[in-house]
Amino acid sequence: MSLNHTSVWFSIIIGILFFACQTTPSVDAVTDKVLATVQNKSLYLSELDGMLPDDTSPEDSVKIINAYVERWIRKSLLMQEAERNIPKDLNIDELVRDYRASLVQHTYEQMLVEQELDSLITKRELNEFYERNKEQYQLDAPIIRCNFIKIPQDAPDLPAIRTLWQANKTEDQQKILDLCNRNATEYLLADSIWYKVDLIAKELPKGTISSNNIGSRKAFTLQDNDFFYFFRLFELVNRKEIAPLSYIEDQAAKVILHRRKIKLLEEKKEELYEQKTNQIKVFPFAPVAEN
Repeated sequence: MSLNHTSVWFSIIIGILFFACQTTPSVDAVTDKVLATVQNKSLYLSELDGMLPDDTSPEDSVKIINAYVERWIRKSLLMQEAERNIPKDLNIDELVRDYRASLVQHTYEQMLVEQELDSLITKRELNEFYERNKEQYQLDAPIIRCNFIKIPQDAPDLPAIRTLWQANKTEDQQKILDLCNRNATEYLLADSIWYKVDLIAKELPKGTISSNNIGSRKAFTLQDNDFFYFFRLFELVNRKEIAPLSYIEDQAAKVILHRRKIKLLEEKKEELYEQKTNQIKVFPFAPVAEN
């Protein structure tokens, strides 16, 4: 099968450009073109209407259409093969009905959640959730709160950063942040955020810090051929200890919201059941007695 004959594609491009130039585009305004056939199924040019941007060149249009046709051929072959090989007892209509019902229900549930779910979570709720469930949040690796800077040896502001780092004054935090923005390769200066030790370790010379030695590396500066490194440890929580709330806060919030969602949907089901009781009929079923 050849789809690259010049006269065929020239006709296709003319048809596309004709569609694009119409004030009110219409598939009926031109003679439709058959682009490919697979057994008794055909792909028409009209099915590609609107697929190409207005500024697409004729050359690019050919490439896009050719790629689409090739995908369509393979998809059609697979579909026809599937239709020949599906089990004879497979009830496609029932599957379609079930899928439609699931899709409609899911869409409605999403609409309910967007309209009625209270997404505000207070600190008190987070704390209560944490106290009830914190045993579930045992760490599989140590985490730390720290400051860390990795800066090239030839950075022009390296001396200023060293001076501010050594002074370690709260009022200098914005100055050092501005200098890091301009000079540093990597930096972590938010001392309220927890990080896994491995995340910091991979930015330092190999073996500088690890899960095993981090407890003894409280603060240091070091350098290699390319970079200067600053590190200051504020707090460590070791592996198998309970993660602090601030570390798992996002996870906790998601669980709280998920539980609220489940509760909202269950309440809506019960509310509808109570409202529509007069529309419900239940027919008792009794098994047929065996002789």
